[in-house]
Amino acid sequence: MVRVRAPRELLRYMVVKGPVCIDGISLTIIAKDAESFSVSLVQYTQEHTNLVGRKPGDRVNPETDIMARYIDALLEARAQEAGQ
Repeated sequence: MVRVRAPRELLRYMVVKGPVCIDGISLTIIAKDAESFSVSLVQYTQEHTNLVGRKPGDRVNPETDIMARYIDALLEARAQEAGQ
């Protein structure tokens, strides 16, 4: 299991059982709190990626679900239109 600290701007687009990519590796979120999210590395992922070699404090590139970002943008546009 790997826990990754992430900024709130990214965490808002993450949900438990939803997708996330870490350094381009697609994973499923198994837990989330106000400061971080966790993923489980199945045997295949451990054997075929470099994530197992990461140490606490290493920097990674998390990418959130594109659909969540689209929905957020649509909702924001709707709220702006309603405010006009």
